Amino acid sequence: MVPPRREGGRVGVKQRVLFVCIGNSCRSQMAEAFARAYGSDVIVPFSAGLSPASIVAPQTVVALREKNIGTGDQFPKSLDSVLHERFDLIVNMSGFPLNVPGSRMVEWNVPDPIREDGKFFRTVANQIETLTMRLILEFRSESRQTPRESAAG
Repeated sequence: MVPPRREGGRVGVKQRVLFVCIGNSCRSQMAEAFARAYGSDVIVPFSAGLSPASIVAPQTVVALREKNIGTGDQFPKSLDSVLHERFDLIVNMSGFPLNVPGSRMVEWNVPDPIREDGKFFRTVANQIETLTMRLILEFRSESRQTPRESAAG
């Protein structure tokens, strides 16, 4: 479970989440798109790659479009280009260890579909959609909890 971020005693602040893969062309783009489409009430999503591609993979766009989700103005970015931002959580799908001081990190073991067929892309998209929804539901559940207020005497 991912605990809620508490700022000034408030619960339910949107979580800033960075999704990372290798090329920022498939997996992390899918996760960012799912998070934006399904969880904009609890997540501010970002994505980046260790070695960014020049474009979002066409099969990524197709797999998302089949679910009525667009990529909007998403484009591949390097991890270095976003590290000036503060993130509450970094989701690593790259398969490589990441060391980002000050950020909580989770690993999602999701295969890279880059050189695979459309069926494999859809399978990966389904897996990422499920993982992203679980994360969103955890954030929503945590945001509904209210902190106990101490009795004033």
